[in-house]
Amino acid sequence: MQSKQTFLKICRKLKPIFKEIEKCGGTSYMVGGSVRDLVLNQPIKDSDIEVHGITHKKLEYALKKFGTVILVGKKFGVFRIKKFDVDWSLPRKDSKGRKPIVEIDPFMSIDIACKRRDLTMNAMAIDLNFVCKNMIKLMSLKGSNFVNALQIIDPYGGLKDIEKMRLRAVDKTLFIEDPLRFFRVMQFIGRFNMKPDASLNKICKTMALLDSELCQPLARERVFEEIKKLFLKSQQPSIGIRWLLKINRLKEIFPEIYDMVGIKQNPKYHPEGDVFEHTMQVLDAAANIEFYDKKNIENEKFLVTMASFCHDLGKPKATDAKLHAMGHERMGVPVCNSLLKRLTNQKTFIVAVKKLVEYHRVPAALLNDGAELNAYKRLALKLAPEATLRHLGLLTLADMRGRNGKSTTPFKKKFVGFFLQFINKIKSAKVEYKPEPPILLGRHLIDHVKPGPEMGKLLKLAYTIQIEKEISDWQELKRRVLNTTF
Repeated sequence: MQSKQTFLKICRKLKPIFKEIEKCGGTSYMVGGSVRDLVLNQPIKDSDIEVHGITHKKLEYALKKFGTVILVGKKFGVFRIKKFDVDWSLPRKDSKGRKPIVEIDPFMSIDIACKRRDLTMNAMAIDLNFVCKNMIKLMSLKGSNFVNALQIIDPYGGLKDIEKMRLRAVDKTLFIEDPLRFFRVMQFIGRFNMKPDASLNKICKTMALLDSELCQPLARERVFEEIKKLFLKSQQPSIGIRWLLKINRLKEIFPEIYDMVGIKQNPKYHPEGDVFEHTMQVLDAAANIEFYDKKNIENEKFLVTMASFCHDLGKPKATDAKLHAMGHERMGVPVCNSLLKRLTNQKTFIVAVKKLVEYHRVPAALLNDGAELNAYKRLALKLAPEATLRHLGLLTLADMRGRNGKSTTPFKKKFVGFFLQFINKIKSAKVEYKPEPPILLGRHLIDHVKPGPEMGKLLKLAYTIQIEKEISDWQELKRRVLNTTF
């Protein structure tokens, strides 16, 4: 139980701080997602500790004995000690209104503090003083015996809901006050493969998705982060998207994806069904590709999963009566642009996804046609600098795996030969991660032409000749360029 080891390690490391807080009259609780992840045996990445029974001044005094204290926000009651990656907070309650006031209440009961959480599985707490006093016993226990021995404070039935793989709101009235919770439900559905209960589905079908204080759409960055978690942390992110369709909110949130529903495809090439079904399978395939670069997995995986989500956005417009979708990859680019701009202002990311969408059919065409290496070099240049041929190969692999006519889940471990063949080609061309660099530079031409537009034209011509003729010697390239123009 890896999460158990992480949890106990955190407790051992922070035990002196817990003791100091206890001396001051406080009790330290682990709360929120950390407790949930421990119960689910998921990796614990964030340690959120809520301290009850002492004022923020006393908490700050206690924490300062262990290092420099960073005040994340006194009005929110959140502190950090520089050398510890832990948030120390005080219980609080939020008032409603145009300018809500966050009120710290150090003496609030833990049950009431848990009530402001979104879902029951996130509304649990662990008394860390109790854990430290019973460390030896806890170390010897495993599985459910360990979880039971923690004496988890669970006032709203989170443990039972986790056992039933069920998502349930703690309090309906409080839940709808924060529309971001809707998107958290979406990502939890995919991330934990849990199902909302009937009451939560009912809430989510009708709740307003506007910022309750500003009467405007939620800040796109906040929604984008939840989608990012859905794509990165789920084995089947499609479950979250399918849920949006089920509760009749897909059209509102992702109209471009909704337009795919019912768009038929040629069953010869797409036995899985319509464009929406294909896209969901491709998204799931992208979430589970075994070839991601482990050193850069988060960035690479998120780009490829988002490109998978968007890759066939042009099909609703391009598909004709004979189920041909000629040019759908190009038609999908402006649709992709529209979708992504509602989610983020990260221009480099948007351009990268659009380029992958535009060229997602090219890798298969190059391999099928037996293309020369210079064709791969030209393609690398079109993708750069935002995207790479490696990204494109990963997307194409997901696209091929998302055609399972016998299931709603994509193929696994298939088409490896295709992917490795493509990777071998782009490695041979030395363009897996970036285009081939130009070998003829301005300094090589300075004796024939002055710096300026004319030199720029010559260098552009030189690079074209370099790629097309596969020249690797700058002197030979210079001779050819000069013979062509002078």
